[in-house]
Amino acid sequence: MAKSHSLALMEPAYLSVITLLIIVMACVELCDAVTVVDVYRLVQYDLAGVPFGSRLAALNHHAGSSLFSSSSAAGAAVDLSRTVLILPVRELNLTFIKEYIGEEKPLGGLLLLLPQVFNSQNNASSKDESGHDSSKATIKEVLLELERLLIHANIHYPVYFGFEDDHVNAVLADVKKNDATGQLATATTGGYKLVVAAPEPKKIASPSIANIQGWLPGMRADGDSSRLPTIAVVASYDTFGAAPALSVGSDSNGSGVVALLEIARLFSILYSSPKTRGRYNLLFALTSGGPYNYNGTHKWLRSLDQRLRETIDYTICLNSIGSSGDELWLHVSKPPDNVYIKQIFEGISSVSEELGLKVQLKHKKINISNPRVAWEHEQFSRLRVTAATLSELSAAPDFLESTGGLLDSREFVDEASISRSVKLVAESLARHIYGQEGKGIDIFAGGSSLSVNPSYIRSWLQFLSTTPRVAPFLSKNDPLIMALKKELEDHTAEVSVQHEVLDGAFTFYDATSGRLHIYQVASVTFDLLLLLVLGSYLITLFTFLVVTTRGLDDLISIFRRPTSRKVKTA
Repeated sequence: MAKSHSLALMEPAYLSVITLLIIVMACVELCDAVTVVDVYRLVQYDLAGVPFGSRLAALNHHAGSSLFSSSSAAGAAVDLSRTVLILPVRELNLTFIKEYIGEEKPLGGLLLLLPQVFNSQNNASSKDESGHDSSKATIKEVLLELERLLIHANIHYPVYFGFEDDHVNAVLADVKKNDATGQLATATTGGYKLVVAAPEPKKIASPSIANIQGWLPGMRADGDSSRLPTIAVVASYDTFGAAPALSVGSDSNGSGVVALLEIARLFSILYSSPKTRGRYNLLFALTSGGPYNYNGTHKWLRSLDQRLRETIDYTICLNSIGSSGDELWLHVSKPPDNVYIKQIFEGISSVSEELGLKVQLKHKKINISNPRVAWEHEQFSRLRVTAATLSELSAAPDFLESTGGLLDSREFVDEASISRSVKLVAESLARHIYGQEGKGIDIFAGGSSLSVNPSYIRSWLQFLSTTPRVAPFLSKNDPLIMALKKELEDHTAEVSVQHEVLDGAFTFYDATSGRLHIYQVASVTFDLLLLLVLGSYLITLFTFLVVTTRGLDDLISIFRRPTSRKVKTA
């Protein structure tokens, strides 16, 4: 009888516990992430032991939308050491950002939202924004300044880039609404929490760079092509930018790589027959380490046999030739009256007039004692090899800048300009090789088997525009390197890949991307209120069930102090 009585008392308790578990499970469901998005971390590197970029990767703080509190006097700055700022680039105030970073003020983290037009993986969104040319130009200017600021700063908190979308924009709108009340999101006020679970970034040990070269041997009567003069066509294929995982460099220098591959394809057709094979060897090289003073070009040139280097009449370097303008620059280090420089410029100028292009010669003497190498041809000039760089840029960009960063996307590259540059270089080289200067012969005429192939250019440009190419993050057998090697093998002979270690002055760190989980969290006040309501409910439920099943006397007996029993001693 006593046993059944105790079981009856326990049944209400079991029911209460089950009810509590159901409510807790419901609350857990409410804590699921509102959205999960891909984010890309600001580059982290050391230069000669000096730290640059974002030094942290893990993120776990509440979201905010402003450097200032609306309730503070005169917009005074507030403590943001536990806040992740969400700032759309299109609304960015660069002056405030520069001051905040320059003064090294504390911040929990920074999430910078880029317009979809800069997303290389989302062509549809890019087309949707294609009509806003003026706004895109403004955003490009802001992004250029922002990237310049971030890559040269030492930032002690996580900095990530993401892309605007409906989910993120909705979260940002809620965060702005909450910030407008003058209360920052905290554990006591609730709001949104941003979480990126990432380990501490680690150094990349001995980052490698890979140079790829291929030959088209010329025709010599005795069959020994090694005694023929050589013309080299070179392009650097790697990139550098504020976010390594977004540095696709469609123009710098994807356009140069695409042009080199198409020139190699065109000349492979000519050189495939002994009747049309020229009396020049053609050397094609895709070099790495371009952003780092063309470190790969330097090591590749040093590895070439001296006798081979001495056979090079001249080298044409291709750099950033994909803009829609009608003006190109031929940058040289040797004096303009140098025989080979005159030959290169006159040949290119002659063809450029036929194509409606204007090519200007720009001479800049190099300083051997200065380690800074502004253009790729300068590495050749340092070894007394005549070379020139063809580019849309009138002046070399500053160190680590404009080398395939955030704003260098497919949207801003013109395929027709690349095709025209290919025709310009290929035609001028062919007329020189076959002695057809000044004869008005169009060797690569449109509609012929030797015409420039727009489809080929488009496919390679699309591939490179969706492939980040920051050298330290590419493995020796990276699919990109293997794809470039295979393509050269299809059009040239004796293709080889040279692996070298990047200049020791640079140290890079991993963790270049992650997944951002955005949670909507309730305030502590809400949690306490919920706990009070649950406790009251459970007590009421327990009391009701005991009274209705066993009576009021049993309820009172539960809380009554049991009578003590005295132990009888013998």
